Amino acid sequence: MKLGARIFKTGIAITIALYVAQLIGLEPAMYAAIAATFAIQPSINRTFQTITDQVQANTIGAGLAVIMGITFGHQPFIIGATVMLAIGIIRKLKLEASTIPLSVVTIIIIMGNPAPVMEFMMFAASRFGVIMLGVFAAFLVNLLFIPPKYEERLYKEVVQLSEEILQWIRLITRHDTNQKSLKKDIPRINEAIVEMDNLYILYKEERDYFMRKKLAKARKLVLFKEMVTTMKKAFTILRTLDHYGNEMNHMPERLQKLVQQQLDHLTNYHERILLRYVGKVRTQKTDEMAEEVDEGEESLTDLFMDLYDHQEIDRDEWLHVLPAISHIVEYYEQLDHLDRLVESFFSYHKSTNTVDIEEPHEEDK
Repeated sequence: MKLGARIFKTGIAITIALYVAQLIGLEPAMYAAIAATFAIQPSINRTFQTITDQVQANTIGAGLAVIMGITFGHQPFIIGATVMLAIGIIRKLKLEASTIPLSVVTIIIIMGNPAPVMEFMMFAASRFGVIMLGVFAAFLVNLLFIPPKYEERLYKEVVQLSEEILQWIRLITRHDTNQKSLKKDIPRINEAIVEMDNLYILYKEERDYFMRKKLAKARKLVLFKEMVTTMKKAFTILRTLDHYGNEMNHMPERLQKLVQQQLDHLTNYHERILLRYVGKVRTQKTDEMAEEVDEGEESLTDLFMDLYDHQEIDRDEWLHVLPAISHIVEYYEQLDHLDRLVESFFSYHKSTNTVDIEEPHEEDK
């Protein structure tokens, strides 16, 4: 079992909230722990964004709970109506949606204890205080403990997912695919790509407080966006080859062979660009591969057009295979663009364009 940074931060925030609540006599301390759990954020930037929203949303919830409790009582339907009203106000004010659950918990905790007015108000203040203690405990932990390394995570996940996609492409072109496994993996890979888009957003949201780092970060954001886009293009080819596999198998053997060779060149080129980002390959060799890919792309498109011109395949067959050839050409163009970006990244502003990717320890492999 592997404990991630967010799990560890949640545990620390709960511990701090419980100790502080007990120390200053706010009861029950478990409410502070619940609030800390809700308030933990995945990044420092989101911590700053949500802390004011959490304070406002919980103030709205506590205020409504007091007003509705004193005015209308503590019946279940009154509590339900108060929750609906609070959610409506929070949405109207365009506060973070993640603040709603804790605001609802605040309302339920406060309105769940009917009492005379003054006693009820003291009770509400106490419960509001213990909940805000949990919120600020989470804020403190988010701010000080385990800054997330989103650059490293994003790069490693791009590499891992890209390698899986490229392996499937090579297997398909060699007619060595377990179709059952492929059909199972395609939806999973698609979900992983969606998660990677979210990870890219978290990396984009990370704050840099020095201008030098901000400029380097801006260049890396462009690079990572292209890495993800290129990976998506490879995934499109995988899905296209799977969809039009039967049509491809009926193409002349020389076209199938050329498609296999070109995709071998492209997938090797793709892997090499990713390795080049962390300085594992020589630039000269990558340039040689780019020339091979360029020649292969020209040969593939020429042969594909010649087969139709010389009526070696009919129009329907040609149109069925056209999407696959088109995506291969687009994949080459995307790789060429990514390669140029990596080249530019390491050719200019060398002093600021540093790569913060650590090699995995032997026990982690």
